[in-house]
Amino acid sequence: MKKLGTRFFIAMLLFGLMGQVAWVVENMYFNVFIYKMFNASAADISTMVMASAIMAALTTIVMGALSDKLGKRKAFMSFGYIIWGISIISFAYIRSIMLTIVMDCVMTFFGSTANDAAYNAWLTDKGDSSNRGLIEGFNSMMPLISILIVFGGFMSFNLNEMSAWQTIYYIIGIGTTIIGIIGLFLIEDKKGLKKTEDSIFKTIAYSFKVKTVKENSYLYIVLAAFAVFGISIQIFMPFLIIYYEQTLHLSNYVLVMAPAIILAAVVTALFGRVYDRMGFRKAIVYPLAMLVTGYVLLYAFRHILPVFIGSLLMMSGYLCGMSVFGAKIRDLIPENKAGQFQGVRIIGQVFVPGVIGPYIGSLVLKNAELILNSDGTTSFLPNANIFLAALVVIIVLAVMLYMIFRVRPNEN
Repeated sequence: MKKLGTRFFIAMLLFGLMGQVAWVVENMYFNVFIYKMFNASAADISTMVMASAIMAALTTIVMGALSDKLGKRKAFMSFGYIIWGISIISFAYIRSIMLTIVMDCVMTFFGSTANDAAYNAWLTDKGDSSNRGLIEGFNSMMPLISILIVFGGFMSFNLNEMSAWQTIYYIIGIGTTIIGIIGLFLIEDKKGLKKTEDSIFKTIAYSFKVKTVKENSYLYIVLAAFAVFGISIQIFMPFLIIYYEQTLHLSNYVLVMAPAIILAAVVTALFGRVYDRMGFRKAIVYPLAMLVTGYVLLYAFRHILPVFIGSLLMMSGYLCGMSVFGAKIRDLIPENKAGQFQGVRIIGQVFVPGVIGPYIGSLVLKNAELILNSDGTTSFLPNANIFLAALVVIIVLAVMLYMIFRVRPNEN
């Protein structure tokens, strides 16, 4: 197995964790922000998620290719995180839904440049087929740990007050910027990383060429499956916190979810080695089984214990699935082409799920129950149908994977 070194894991911890903290705030709490501060509808929330997904895809396509063209990851990661943090601070001064959506796209540009494009290309550069599962298992812990950090940190804030949100945006923004500064001294590009000789336009277009698709057909098939996986997650994820707090009346949802998050993080870390030993087609079965069971429990029950177990299985399946798909995709990306393929990766991981998933979620919640707020306005209540819709999509994915493995029985 290729040795990665302590410096690599420290850099991975800092950049991976801080990046995920910033993404958790965006993906799970921007929705709460506009719901609480501006009485946003399900359509408003889905629009914001879709706009951010489109920006993330476009940014990663261009900036990932540019990092290949210049043969650099460090500069994009470090300076990207610095500006990303500054853009997060700007949300402390936002006072409307529309401006939140616009600035979310601006913030996503810098975040996707630094994290989706450069950081993910750097991870691909540093690993090989002997340690992909280890890297992805470690990296896939970051979203759960970041959720725990954000949930725990937010307990001390009254999210019904604008002043609390201002403090949050300053803390997350400054933290992200500091990590970028540290990266200037910590990050090391892969030795021998070569610049792409093609023009920037050819570099951007490379992963979209018919010839490239034919030469790497299995990579694109796995990406398509990954997109379906992500659609299932994005049906409910934008509404999850609101569902816990407003629909289930779990005012202490952080205390309920924290143990589930910790256990799911442990499961995800250990599961990375399962991929290295068993390969993709066997390893992916377990996350799908956990997701199906978790969805059924979350759809069928409202009491704390089954909701806790369902959430644990849902989160474990989600992160373990991300780990397995991520490792397989990195294995299939051609040598020295990591940056150019981050664009198609983000289309499968973020763009397609981010557009289709929230749209399905908003359709499911179109006639959701309304509640009257103290100021005379109304807000919608997410219901458990979002988990039923997510379950249907996962079943479609299971059938899809079964057909793929029958056509490619020896591909692993």
